[in-house]
Amino acid sequence: MADTQKPLIEICVEGIDGLLAAQAAGADRVELCASLVEGGITPSLGTVRAALASATIPFHVIVRPRGGDFLYSETEYRSMLADVEALRELGIAGVVVGCLTADGAIDEARMGALVEAAGPLNVTCHRAFDMTRDPAEALEALIRCKVGRVLTSGQRDTALEGVELLAELVRQAGSRIIILGCGALAPDTIGDVRKRTGLTEMHFAALADVPSAMRYRNPNVGMGGADLDREYRNTVTDEALVAATIAAARA
Repeated sequence: MADTQKPLIEICVEGIDGLLAAQAAGADRVELCASLVEGGITPSLGTVRAALASATIPFHVIVRPRGGDFLYSETEYRSMLADVEALRELGIAGVVVGCLTADGAIDEARMGALVEAAGPLNVTCHRAFDMTRDPAEALEALIRCKVGRVLTSGQRDTALEGVELLAELVRQAGSRIIILGCGALAPDTIGDVRKRTGLTEMHFAALADVPSAMRYRNPNVGMGGADLDREYRNTVTDEALVAATIAAARA
């Protein structure tokens, strides 16, 4: 983007309600996911179709078959290829993918094949990048694979902690690939991170927990894990927080 005062803002959301909240708050683009508690996995095609019917901004869909690491079995990888092909046929703006080798490098063979399967779609490498052993080499590998952008917090939990590497990656990338910065970005941090890195695209989730509207609550059974209260607590995109963080990024 020519105007670094106005970075492109992408919001990571779970489902169609999150997409609607993000676009109402002024987001430029959305990353559409399911199960953000797992870091985001592939949403259903029904969700994607609903998003296409409602979205007024572009959205990219994560293609990640499960939580956990980014070392996939052959069957998992084949499912990712099939998802990318199905999403391409639906006509979305882009996909978000990432595959690593066991020794912490970008799996160039698989990433190249996923880019090829995506055809004209934008392709982003997600934070699998932050789990690589050599970020400079990983960035060059993604460029060789013709990936369009990489989502990264500078290999730290927060962008503030990773700010030096983020700035280095922006310099290394030049015009060859877009660095999409992320990592606990909020109204009190996003402006500082932008100024110190030169990022032209920034990504955050702006989530809030809200109580379930269920009146009847069974205290004796949960649908997964030990946190029974989780059954009656929903995590949503906070429209006001999205708007406040965007304003801080562009101040």
